[in-house]
Amino acid sequence: MSAAGASVRERAARSQLAPGEQLLSYALVVPVKNARGVSVNVGGMVGNAIMRNVGAQGGGHGSIAASCPDVSRGLVLRVTTQRVGLVNNLDGTPVWEIPRNWVARVERRPRLQLMARFRVHYADGSWLAFMTFRRRTIESFRAVLGG
Repeated sequence: MSAAGASVRERAARSQLAPGEQLLSYALVVPVKNARGVSVNVGGMVGNAIMRNVGAQGGGHGSIAASCPDVSRGLVLRVTTQRVGLVNNLDGTPVWEIPRNWVARVERRPRLQLMARFRVHYADGSWLAFMTFRRRTIESFRAVLGG
């Protein structure tokens, strides 16, 4: 697809690729550990707080997962032939990236309300949970990263 015909998210995912690096998969995701505003009622707000604190991240201080910065907005998770990372969904500015071989697998988790949920497991045993609107997004990541 030409750059002019590409979506904003696709342009963001393709932004700043190294020579010879290829984009394998990308999608808009929300990191669970900092998710805000997923629900507006009191019970939902309590549920959001629990979701952010339980099952959002595994691995201690110094782990690969712990190196991901706190972000509370949707970002593009992109997988290339060389790296996996989160980039700004409008301009492709990298927020957090790691070498692709640091990712062990992707695990689909039970769906929460409208959002599909998954974990990215890293080589050191740590993991991060993400939410996305489409289950096929998870299957696409599993196809290129293992699952």
